[in-house]
Amino acid sequence: MIQALQLDHINMAVHSLEESVKFYCKLFDFEVKKNQRPKHNSMIVGNEHIKLCLYETEGAGDRRGIDHFGIHVKNFDQVVEICEKMGVPMPYGVVKWEKSRSVYIVDPNGYEIELTEFVGGRL
Repeated sequence: MIQALQLDHINMAVHSLEESVKFYCKLFDFEVKKNQRPKHNSMIVGNEHIKLCLYETEGAGDRRGIDHFGIHVKNFDQVVEICEKMGVPMPYGVVKWEKSRSVYIVDPNGYEIELTEFVGGRL
């Protein structure tokens, strides 16, 4: 069994990255944690306990809203094995980030869930 420790982050598609960053930083006193992918127009904002990964989408047909949510897990090294045994889809396998690893899974409703080794990717 995968041991979930806490909700790690929420990844959100937004209309305007600049407006969204200003909104969340001003309203909740969040700070910019990282310019996640400058080429992809995305940033991580939050505080010690909450992280929002915001990325701007272009075009009227682009999806807006929650893209996926992340869960920090205790036993990351066993995650892939457990998911394989249970037949849980893992479309990307293990993703290696700068300071952490993640595996993305898909639930029966199509929701994507990121299972992550360290809270906030160790930001």
